[in-house]
Amino acid sequence: MAQGQEQEKLIIFDTTLRDGEQSPGISLDATEKLEIAEQLARLNVDYIEAGFPVASQGDFEAVRMIAERVEGPAIAALSRTHLSDVDRCWEALKPAARKRIHVFISTSPSHMESMLKMTEAQVLTETRAGVARARGYTEDVEFSPQDATRTPLDFMIEVLQAAVDSGATTLNVPDTVGYGIPWDFGALIGYVRKNVSGDYMISTHCHNDLGLATANSLAGVQAGARQVEVCVNGLGERAGNAALEEVVMAVKIRSDIFQGLTTQVRTEELARTSRMVARLTGYPVQYNKAVVGRNAFAHESGIHQHGVLADRSTYEIIDAESVGQKSSQIVLGKHSGRHAFSDTLTKMGINIKGDALNAAFTRFKELADRKMDITEADLEAIVAEELGTVATDAFSLEELKVSGGTVGTPQATVAISSAAGRVEATAEGNGMIDAAGQAIQKATSISANLIGFSVSSITGGVDAIGDVVVQLESDGVKVSGKGISTDVVEASARAYLNAINRLQRALVRREAAEREVGP
Repeated sequence: MAQGQEQEKLIIFDTTLRDGEQSPGISLDATEKLEIAEQLARLNVDYIEAGFPVASQGDFEAVRMIAERVEGPAIAALSRTHLSDVDRCWEALKPAARKRIHVFISTSPSHMESMLKMTEAQVLTETRAGVARARGYTEDVEFSPQDATRTPLDFMIEVLQAAVDSGATTLNVPDTVGYGIPWDFGALIGYVRKNVSGDYMISTHCHNDLGLATANSLAGVQAGARQVEVCVNGLGERAGNAALEEVVMAVKIRSDIFQGLTTQVRTEELARTSRMVARLTGYPVQYNKAVVGRNAFAHESGIHQHGVLADRSTYEIIDAESVGQKSSQIVLGKHSGRHAFSDTLTKMGINIKGDALNAAFTRFKELADRKMDITEADLEAIVAEELGTVATDAFSLEELKVSGGTVGTPQATVAISSAAGRVEATAEGNGMIDAAGQAIQKATSISANLIGFSVSSITGGVDAIGDVVVQLESDGVKVSGKGISTDVVEASARAYLNAINRLQRALVRREAAEREVGP
């Protein structure tokens, strides 16, 4: 193992934009990925795994955009051992100031026999070739034996040694299916350290199928791993990955266990990062989520309340302010001007200008007429919604009227404007939200199936802003849309139209690609 100062720093490798996006139902476009990546840079993670460039043209473009525009963290991208995959990965990463190619291949008997149709010898050959190709592009190469925890130890060591000998500088040991148990996984990391020679860093990548992803990651760190692969809010395939906020705060709070080990993460940005990722992915954070959940610093029990009022440390091991959970001191209202609005956003670390700022300010004034005080969380939602609507949107919502109740059929009328002019449409539904969606489909002449719907309250109170995320599907294309308002029906209509606009753009792009390919 490499020795020295670097060994006392725990590298935080965020894979929210790659493994996190593989959560069922999440589909981020390039602009949304860039927004999250910029927040991850403010959070000060060491690496951002921006995507899997060979997976699609959209993924390639998103990785490329992040590599071009995001400063601070090193940018990584995933690649199979196929040489063409590695080449494509490098093309996407080229503009980044610091870049890493992350090469992987499956090594468990189940994966080799059922998926790869390869022998052990073939996997070794692929590993050497893929890693060597990546090392020809960059000195920062990571290698992962997929499904490591179900791979025979002798073969895994042989593959890892081949990767190091071919130029890998980071060896990642992924618990791909969440099979590991902390003491067993820690022992595995220790075994790798002892039996693989060379100059490299060990990393963990733990899934949460048994609810042990964070525990396994920390066991790996205790056994010598100096990089952890994590996702904001614990997103990821199936039950998710180790949660970034949990790993970071565990290392910070239990410095008695992780002596001399620190991260460079700005923990005061954790709550804001969590909220942004929740809104853009449509995956709400559970109320009792550690560190960033709504109830993380709430106390119901009288005994707990008494203790906290006397001294917060009696029942809180984390200072709420240290993770950005302090209740907002920023209060804006309908009388606030553009300068105050822009200045507040800047202090929050949100830098938007020009048309985007104008649109966000207009939306802010609309909501301020209905809500007495606009909080920092509200502002984040307003900006997120406006950044989700772009100049290329084909349709915009001009008017919405709904009627419903216990008597009669719910009905909605919308007025939609586009380059072709203004169109009004009326429809009925099994509720006012459904009626609004049906009316939008009629007005835009775009049909889609609603496959997902979620609504959450951004802040408390009777004038709370509702945040709605819808997912639509048409002809095999799936998109998500977001909308906010103090009226949940209006928020739903805005989210529905946002998704329709995305669907329209996606279908146009697909038609263009099909014309290029030809019959």
